[in-house]
Amino acid sequence: QNYISATYPDGHVETLFTPLAPYETPEALDRICEEYNRVIGNMEVEPLIVIPVFIHDFLCIHPFNDGNGRMSRLLTTLLLYRSGFYVGKYISLEAKIAKNKDLYYDVLGQAQIGWHEGTEDVVPFIKYLLGTILSAYKDFEDRFALVETKLPALETVRRATMEKIGRFTKQDIRELCPSLSISSIEGALRKLVASGELKREGSGKNICYYRLK
Repeated sequence: QNYISATYPDGHVETLFTPLAPYETPEALDRICEEYNRVIGNMEVEPLIVIPVFIHDFLCIHPFNDGNGRMSRLLTTLLLYRSGFYVGKYISLEAKIAKNKDLYYDVLGQAQIGWHEGTEDVVPFIKYLLGTILSAYKDFEDRFALVETKLPALETVRRATMEKIGRFTKQDIRELCPSLSISSIEGALRKLVASGELKREGSGKNICYYRLK
């Protein structure tokens, strides 16, 4: 039997949700796959609504001892691919979810209430996943705009830094400038620091930057 639990600072552990019993799991997975294929095949509901519902059911069934979240993100990317949404090929949905895991767990917790009885409200999870996908498309649009415009490396990196709010890392800029080599990005960042446009903090792997003007 799997349990979804939380461990609190004082050491006590609380069970947040109890998934299906092991003997119920194989049939439940077959059912959600069959239902998904039927709804998608008959074009009864928009895929961008069906996919979050399928992922939510998968997480509630919780078939594995570990790795259910990672598997759900892989399934999300796969199902989006199959419905013609390829943003996950260029922008990591896994990384976007990881940046705000508290919100992910909050909406999943809300949507799991009443799941065993069939009275759950999956809307919060649908909104969350759609928001994540939309955010990924916006990131892709920004990245494509930088790549499409042929500019010197310094100006490309400068524009990329203007897309960031607050502190950012070299890797953040690298994701926005895939056409540039790492040495070109590092050189441009050094020039922007020297000119007073950027402030550099930290050392080694903890180096980050933020704009001064």
